[in-house]
Amino acid sequence: MKHQKLHTKSLSNLLILVTIFLLSTKWTIAQEVEDEHEFDYIKGSEKGPSHWGELKKEWKACKNGRMQSPIDMSSHRVRIVPKLGKLKKNYKPHNATIKNRGHDIQVKWEGDAGSININGTKFFLHQAHWHSPSEHTINGRRYDVELHLVHESPKINGKSKIAVIGILYKFGRPDPFLTKLSKYIKVLVNTEAEMSIGVVNPSKIKFGGKKYYRYIGSLTVPPCTEGVIWTMNKKIRGVSRAQVKLLREAVHDHAEKNARPLQLLNRREIQLYDRKKKE
Repeated sequence: MKHQKLHTKSLSNLLILVTIFLLSTKWTIAQEVEDEHEFDYIKGSEKGPSHWGELKKEWKACKNGRMQSPIDMSSHRVRIVPKLGKLKKNYKPHNATIKNRGHDIQVKWEGDAGSININGTKFFLHQAHWHSPSEHTINGRRYDVELHLVHESPKINGKSKIAVIGILYKFGRPDPFLTKLSKYIKVLVNTEAEMSIGVVNPSKIKFGGKKYYRYIGSLTVPPCTEGVIWTMNKKIRGVSRAQVKLLREAVHDHAEKNARPLQLLNRREIQLYDRKKKE
């Protein structure tokens, strides 16, 4: 028993060191592809998810990567880590635009809309977009919508890091944030336009809980860049069927969904912040 405890402690320390290494590593930020014609989500398509890694050499991680997203967050794979601490958010209102990227609807802040703090590093909010159905699953369950809040750290020597907050939604009451954006999304149905929507306060995006999952993964669209710090909110929020329908009608890539299939975990650790439970 004593030997087992020492082994567990050593393994835990190793995982912490690996995480620190990953969080301190700098890489050139590879933005999500904006051109809707370069890839799609259509099943059986030559430009579909199973072929993304073959379309361009810059996208090879989509096929060969070992730390790809999304993943299933199954209970038996999760380690509770109270020391992760409450997610530190410091968002503020700023001018934004909304754009139909063909594969999703994106809200992009034009300046400093605030940041999150992970292990002492600030990641500034860059944009938000929606996937339907959800990309990540919990214990095998796929939800109706997933919102991604994409952040990046300040560039040092032309390099920065990416951190994404994911929020899952199931059918229920309308989401207040989407309600405010609906009139703009309706204008963008089947168009490639980008329009200014004035000041948008990201603090209005409701999380509804303090528990979250944390793991190291990738962008879920080409170029599938790895090293992304994922923070998935554990609380499931509500979204109306009409809101989901509007998101899907607006996107004009002709796919029934814009969610990448689940990827292999490949021995990665999934952490869960829950201050009420011990490791």
